[in-house]
Order: sequence, then C-alpha cells, then structure tokens
Amino acid sequence: MTNYNNNGVFKEVDLHSETNNKEHRTSDISFSQLIVRRGQSFNLTLKLGRPFNPDQDQLTMTALTGSYPSEDQGTMSLFGVPDKVIRSASAKAVWKAELQKSSSPETGVLALTITPPPDTPIGNYKLSAKLKEEEKVLAELSVLFNPWCPDDWVFLPDEAERQEYVMNEHGIIYKGLDNYISPMDWDFGQFEEDMLKISLKILDLNIKHTRDPADDVSARCNPIYVSRVITSMINSSNFGGVLQGNWGGNFRGGDPPSHWSGSYAILKKWDYYFNSPVKYGQCWVFAGVMCSVMRLFGIPCRVVTNYQSAHDTNKNLIVDTYYADYGVREKESRDSVWNFHVWVEGWMRRPDLDKDGKYDGWQVLDPTPQEKSDGMFCCGPAPVTAILNGDTHLKYDVPFVFAEVNADCVYWLIKRNGTKDKIFSDESKVGQNISTKSLGSDKRLNITDAYKQREGTEQEREVFKYALARLEDLAAKEEKAEKPKNTTSETGNTEPENVPKPPVPEPPVPKPPQLVLRFEDVSEPVNGEDVKLKLILSSNSSVPRLLSINISIQALKYTGQPAGNIQTEVTEKKLLPGEDLSIPILVPFLTYHKHMIECKSMNISAIVTEEKDKDHSYLAEKRIRLRDPPLSITVSGEGKVNHELNAEVIFMNPINETLRNCTLTLSGSGLFIGEVVTNLPDLLPSNRIRITFAFFPYKIGERTLLVDFDSASFRDVKASCSINVEP
Repeated sequence: MTNYNNNGVFKEVDLHSETNNKEHRTSDISFSQLIVRRGQSFNLTLKLGRPFNPDQDQLTMTALTGSYPSEDQGTMSLFGVPDKVIRSASAKAVWKAELQKSSSPETGVLALTITPPPDTPIGNYKLSAKLKEEEKVLAELSVLFNPWCPDDWVFLPDEAERQEYVMNEHGIIYKGLDNYISPMDWDFGQFEEDMLKISLKILDLNIKHTRDPADDVSARCNPIYVSRVITSMINSSNFGGVLQGNWGGNFRGGDPPSHWSGSYAILKKWDYYFNSPVKYGQCWVFAGVMCSVMRLFGIPCRVVTNYQSAHDTNKNLIVDTYYADYGVREKESRDSVWNFHVWVEGWMRRPDLDKDGKYDGWQVLDPTPQEKSDGMFCCGPAPVTAILNGDTHLKYDVPFVFAEVNADCVYWLIKRNGTKDKIFSDESKVGQNISTKSLGSDKRLNITDAYKQREGTEQEREVFKYALARLEDLAAKEEKAEKPKNTTSETGNTEPENVPKPPVPEPPVPKPPQLVLRFEDVSEPVNGEDVKLKLILSSNSSVPRLLSINISIQALKYTGQPAGNIQTEVTEKKLLPGEDLSIPILVPFLTYHKHMIECKSMNISAIVTEEKDKDHSYLAEKRIRLRDPPLSITVSGEGKVNHELNAEVIFMNPINETLRNCTLTLSGSGLFIGEVVTNLPDLLPSNRIRITFAFFPYKIGERTLLVDFDSASFRDVKASCSINVEP
C-alpha cells in the first residue's frame, strides 16, 4: 500500500503484491515486490481524491520499460479506463485495463484489472496513471514469461512439467562416462534473494544491449532471442559474462569447477564483485547456472548430458583420433570426443523456422564457449526435432549439435616414420545415453531417441548422409557467395548457376575383425584403491598367433584430452586356437594418484600387432571413472521454518597418507544463503572425521542439503539429503 499524502487527485494505491504474486506463481521470488507473468491479469486498487465518472473522465495509464521506451517497439504502452486512449497505429504489446465490479467510482475507489499482453517484453516496468493534468507513478513491477499462458511462446501444456521445469529449484546433473553414469545434485536456487535483479543485469550487460539498447529491450518479447543472449552471457568469453572457463587443471585464483553445487553462490559472487567473471566453470557449471536464469524468467528449462560427445571443429561430421605406435594417444587432433558434455534444453515455439509448429518444443542451448556463432561464443536454440531429422541447414547451430550426437569416429595409427594408417571407423560411439532428470523424481531419463535414430539402422545412416549433404550444400553456397559475380573459367565461360553435386559416397564396409579385443572390470574402480581389470583377446584362427600387446593407461580430462601418462606395459603373448587370452591389468593407487587428483577418468588402450603381420594393428580402448570414497550426511529432527535442525557429516580417510587442506562446504536454497565454507583439521590415515552443525531453514517445501568435502588429495567429494520443511 502506497500513500501519496498530498492534495492531488491520487491518494493511495494498493498493488496487492502478495495476492498477485501468488496467482502469478512468483511468490517464491518475493511477497512485497510485484512480479507478474505476461498474458495474465493482475489487480490493483487506486484511491482518488475525487469521484470518477467513466463517461466523462479518462484515466490514462502508461507502462514503460528500458531507457528508450517506444510504442512501436512494444516497450511503452498507453492504455486506460475507459479505453479511449490515443495510441500509435503501429503500437505493439498493448496493455489493457478494466474496471472491476467491486469498484466505487463515486467515492473515487477504482479496482482495476490490468493485463500485459502475451508478447510483452520481459523486464522491469514503471506503471503510471494520468487523470486530467495530474500524473503519478503507481508502481515499479517486473514482467516475466508465462508458460501457463497458451498465447505465450513458452507455453507448456502439462502442469507437472511446468512444476518440474520452471518451479523446481532442485536438479540432477549427470557426469561420468556412458558406462559409469554419475548423478550430481545441483541447486538451481532460481528464487533466492536478488536472483531477479541479477538475472536482469545479465541481460543488460550483453553486447547487443550496449550497441542498441532500444532494440535489445524490445527483442526481450522473444524467448528465442532472450535464450540466445543468456547462452552468450553465462560464459566470460563474451564481455561481462558470469563464469570463466578453465580446462587446464590450474585453478589458482578461484574455485575448481568441481567445487560448485549450485547456481546461486556463483551468480551472487558475480554480482557482488561488480560483474567480474567467477572462477572457474566447465560445461556442467555453465549449464546449471543457465538453467537457473531460464527458469527464473519463466522459460521451461532442463539440464541434459550427452555421453561420448563429439567436438567436430571442421564440420565434416568426422572425429579423428590418433594413436602413436607405442600405444599412447597423441594430441594433434583438434577434434575430440568428450566423456560427457552438458547443455540445457529450453521449451519454446519456433515460428521463425516453420509456421506449422514442426520445430516447436525443446531447443538445445549451450552456454559452454566452444565455437563462435554470429561472432559470439553462444549456441542455440537448436530444435531437438531438427537434430533428430538431420536438418543441419536450420538455425541456430544445428550442425554443431548434430555432430555432438552423431559424428563418426575414425582411429589412426601414427608410425615412427610419420606415416599414418587407418585402424578402423566407429559409426556408433558418439552420442550415448543422453540423459536428464525424470519428471517429478530423481530417476534418470534417457532421451537419446529424441536426438538420433537408433544406431545400426538404415534410417540412422540415411539421416547422417542427408545431414552431411545439407552441410556440403551450405558450404558450397557460402563459397559461392564469397566469389565475385560473373567469374569466368579458363575457357572464358561464365560459371553455371547450378552445378550438380557429386553423390555422397557410401561409407566403406568394415572388414570382419580377425582379432576381437575387449576390456572387462574385475572390480568397481574406486579412488583410493588399486584399479583392476583385464584385457581379453579372442580369435577364430585355427593356428596359434604370437601377439605383441602394448597397454597404455592415461589420465583423461572429461573433454577427452589426455592429462598425463600413468603407465605403459608391453608384453608378448601367444593366442591359442579356440581359446581366449586374458591379460590382467593392475593400476596401483600410488601410481595413478598424482595424475588423478584433478581428473576422475582414465583411458586404457591396447594396441595389438601380430608378429607375422606387423603392418596390421588392432585397437581397443576403455574409459573408466573412479568412484569417490563415501561421504555420509544425516539430519536429525523435523524441518520447520526458522527452527533449528542438526546435521552430521562423516568422512573416512581411505589411504595411507594424511589429508591436508580439508574444507567442508554447505549449501542449499532455503537452508543456507549462498555457501558456508568451514576449514577442517588434517585427517590422518585411516581416521574418520565427524562434523556436526546446526542450521535454520528459511523456506518451506522439499529442500536439498548439499555438502562438499575437499582436500589436497580428494577433490570435492559430494553428498546430499532431502529435507521437508513445514511452515
């Protein structure tokens, strides 16, 4: 309630913020600040110092956003009661006001229903009213996207999905490997204090706003535009971005990406330090932060993990991997296959691509800075349907995402004399177990079929060839556009307009292997314990075969790049007819430990050559992920708002050395404001540390308490538990 306390006509306004916010599903953001969703009405009560006669009086209202409001750009709207307001003939996003029946015009009490249209640009607005010659600012309010409104481009029909992809502050991000999938709790915290202010600042600092603020604010009516801006602003490769990426392993001056368990601490830090990039992030951190901002704005969003994710730098849908003839992976290829890569999907319509809604729905948006798009490090929105169908000619960045889930892998052997031999091609390795959190539960949902045709089917190869042809056609058009018009050939003839394209060659049919190699785990690989597995060789040969076997183990970054050689062993073995040859592999903890402090994965490869045929080599590789040692957390008591709860965290040092530089980080929206970091004493070998602490939940509902134990030897071991907080 605002009292003006003057002799003018406007005496008092009641914004009914608590009631309006509840109906607009924004009360989790604020009770006192009016925050509404476009395409949905809200109420306010205006008290005048004189009677109001609708037949004679004209109450004119104005809604403004941005520094250069314009009716023609939809950033200024003139409307009123009655609606006889003179406005521009080309006015966009016109608001509406109606007088409710509960009004008492004769006493000057006007109960108004105000509706921002479903194409209103999102952002902060100033709402004012004018009667006769007097004008007064009634309110400052915020307008968000509305997935509950059928006319909003982000409309999501299912209520359970809206609760999951807009309102849920808890998520799960999947990491690890396709055969060692590792779920990680993530706290989106999109409704924490100042998140709206911080998220709108992200929009205001983008380069497009700097260049043309009027056009940028106007374009915020479009979720396609807004989501693309967010992808460019989550990473600091573009000026003003939130997070600085670091894939090098030296995280001095900041926190390693593995430290983070939620978005709020990152965004709050970015805001507190005057928009200096927060150090450091990698793909899952970028995606988690972006999902928080998207959900806050009202764009349905979820985090998605692609296993064996290709990074195809030259846009030929081929990823080349090189091995030296002594078994170690070389680093010369710019292409790579990441153990996993995380992006987000945003839900929206795509009338810019098809008027019939063919490409509506989930769109890939990737805030990890990998390749430039329109001169900026951003990616998407790329329709998942377009990726499935191989429509690589469509915007935005469909070719890049298509390659991430569909590229073919070619393996080469680099010999000592510098020549290279093609060992084999793998058409099915890339794009495995594409995963996201299930609707309404913490189970993993496999959505691979939404992205690609089933591996090994004719349809999958047809889509691949179609996508490649589209890419080649696009490249040819770009090359032609760069050439001067009316160029002539050596014979003096003008180049024909339509040059027939050569047919796409069929992929070579691989020869049936004469030797089959496979790795098997002996036990689950756990960090702090020796790693045990075996290489098994089999053949249908009828004669014994003398084999040279070169086994190499390397620490592996999650981007698929080697991080150090752990061990190499060369042996000669005889493979007898009709029998399997099993070779045990032992990687002692003391051997791998220093290489794996900042890594979680190993690449184990075997190159096998036959003594009688040294020009023919066989390759097998296996990536394994080390499971963290256990960290337990228990909470005692019933959760109530502003009532004390007690928790206990226990960690056992599993190795024969002292753990130093130990810390415990606590977080969780509604439980802790940001992060609480506690330094711990050194932990002696085989000793257990037990930490108890008290905290006071400040929001109701299902909450997730997240803990992170860190030391110089074991980085960021995580655990979590759910707490139901009652009023």
